[in-house]
Amino acid sequence: MELDWDSKVLWEYVEDTMHHDFCRLPNGNTMILGWEAVPSNMVPHIKGGQPGTEHEGNIWCDYFREISPDHRVVWEWHGYEHLDMETDRSCPLDRRHEWTHANTCEVLPDGNVLTSFRLLNTVAIIDRHSGAFAWKWGREELGHQHDPHLLPNGNVLLFDNGWHAAHPMPRSRVLEVQPTTNAIVWSYETKPGWKFFSSFISGAQRLPNGNTLICEGMTGRLFEVTSMGEVVWEYVNPFFSDDERFGRNNTVFRAYRYAPDFPGLRGKTCRPEAYAWMNHLYAGRFSP
Repeated sequence: MELDWDSKVLWEYVEDTMHHDFCRLPNGNTMILGWEAVPSNMVPHIKGGQPGTEHEGNIWCDYFREISPDHRVVWEWHGYEHLDMETDRSCPLDRRHEWTHANTCEVLPDGNVLTSFRLLNTVAIIDRHSGAFAWKWGREELGHQHDPHLLPNGNVLLFDNGWHAAHPMPRSRVLEVQPTTNAIVWSYETKPGWKFFSSFISGAQRLPNGNTLICEGMTGRLFEVTSMGEVVWEYVNPFFSDDERFGRNNTVFRAYRYAPDFPGLRGKTCRPEAYAWMNHLYAGRFSP
């Protein structure tokens, strides 16, 4: 949904199978990401996952749909039509109720779609016109990654969670990858690896000053690092909630930093004092 500054709903689109992410296009349309069942005749031939863990005999895959403001579908892509059942194998430690588990939807300036298939340990660019993959990378390198996005220099920044990856200890990394060569040209990680680790969600944003804002989602930790890996700013989410899977937690899916001159803030006044009942948690003031 699209909200105005006073939280009034200006536009919304409802579809039961949508998940994780969406993207507003320059033409006013919205690209959405969702689940759909693969054809039943394909299920026995999809490789990977724990045997016998399909959902009622089915396996779910991902689709992308471009939706006009009046809710018309003007373009769509179905993963099962373009993935390779032999080589696009899902993680053997995960259940077979899903094949891919996409967690990112970003439409690039040329109209192609950049995404992340978590269970395939793969980031990919989908060609808008043919539906074929223009780029696929990550197998044997990534571990259930999140949030790939294009940088102005043409490289891709992403959060490599490191979960179920082929290395001896838990670790997460933020990587800058050059798609033309598949070379990792910059990374942030720690030694030992468990000092920086989030097995799920998370993301990163390259800032105008060249630093990188990192969302360590599992721990609710947001921090900024220089190109040399020095931490120069840090914030830990003080707001906790209860989750039936994870119990009491302060997780953060993704985070962005906006400069004071961001167009969306033009003419708006940010008033922290209006939210004193929330901000006292950070300031250490425990008001009623």
